[in-house]
Amino acid sequence: MLINLAYGKTGLEVNLPEKRTTVIEPNYLPGLPDEAEVLLRALRSPINKPPLKSLVSSDQTVAISVCDITRPMPSSRVLPILLQELKHVPRQQILIMVANGTHRANSQEELAGMLGAEISDNYEVVNHDAFNDEILEQVGQTSGGIPIWMNRRWMQSDVRITTGFVEPHFFAGFSGGPKMVAPGQAGFKTIIQLHGARILSDPNSTWGVTEGNPVHDAIREIAQHTGVDFSIDVTINSDHQITGVFAGELFEEHSQACKFAKKTAMRAVPEPFDVVVTTNSGYPLDLNLYQSVKGMSAAARVVREGGTIVCAAECWDGIPEQGEYKQILASGSSPSQLLAMINSPGYERHDQWQVQLQAQIQLKAKVFLKSSHLEDIQVRASHLEPIQDIEETVEEALDRYGPESTLCVLPQGPQTIPYVQG
Repeated sequence: MLINLAYGKTGLEVNLPEKRTTVIEPNYLPGLPDEAEVLLRALRSPINKPPLKSLVSSDQTVAISVCDITRPMPSSRVLPILLQELKHVPRQQILIMVANGTHRANSQEELAGMLGAEISDNYEVVNHDAFNDEILEQVGQTSGGIPIWMNRRWMQSDVRITTGFVEPHFFAGFSGGPKMVAPGQAGFKTIIQLHGARILSDPNSTWGVTEGNPVHDAIREIAQHTGVDFSIDVTINSDHQITGVFAGELFEEHSQACKFAKKTAMRAVPEPFDVVVTTNSGYPLDLNLYQSVKGMSAAARVVREGGTIVCAAECWDGIPEQGEYKQILASGSSPSQLLAMINSPGYERHDQWQVQLQAQIQLKAKVFLKSSHLEDIQVRASHLEPIQDIEETVEEALDRYGPESTLCVLPQGPQTIPYVQG
């Protein structure tokens, strides 16, 4: 059977044995027929908040938190509607803040593509930098003792607005909502605690869990402590069309968005598979190997112990060179050694969380990677097996597991989160 895998901007077609293959995709929802009208209606009739226009006065300053290049958030279609509702506020009083967390800054070209040239050229847009102590301030700590370091300009704004994209997240439960505050606008001293080895080892730090998830519980507490005046989240389909709009009070609208996303993105299976083929949902999500751990994590939910994961991710941005993910991977000879190092007392390094999650996956299954932009030596240095031919790799794996072996394919990667029905 021919299956089109989400890979870069163009996709990747593979031919796999139909009788052995289970394909799991999101429950496809068509895009809203008039998304601009639905967005406007959500801003004017929000959940547990007054209309946005009446919430903000013309003499106030406004900060708007937006997704970075690693998220397929349709900011260029959401922001014009939102800013139209704020036209009574002078442009020089509105600041658009890219919620990079610890990710790299977005280039001017990327900002124009993400936000639309009209917005990137006419509004002040800043890339949050979690490592620049000069732009941060500590505003307290969580009940669990996590210090809350935030971008000073975010905190000093009279009105704080989050805009997000909601999908299952591999350790925070769901994206969007309070994640646009932390880690989005938080300092590294906060983020390293939110992503620490102990907290990520908790079984509730996983896809689709918010209540009782120690990561999401802490994120929610930080957003509550620092304050968000208005929030808008959207859900999208595989064509990046908006399927749902939720606006108003941060926690209530995000809760409704998560419930909506869960119905379309999470699918139950009766038992684990021998082989799972996955992606990282194509462009822009498969920009590098770091991000592609999410696709591996989705596959790990339904692969059997000792099974095989085949991940297709273009990785046009490399490993990447930014951050410490690449360096940490190089500091251990095996996934088990890396885990022991990360779990050792006092160990704290940027990007350790991604290495921890990757290593945990690799203790469960062998992981092969198809990438057009990484050399074989780079893939092997990342403790993965490089491949060029997905069909051949799958055939060899199925033969290795025997005539009754089973195959699962996640063409959209973490846009669909499968789980074994308990």
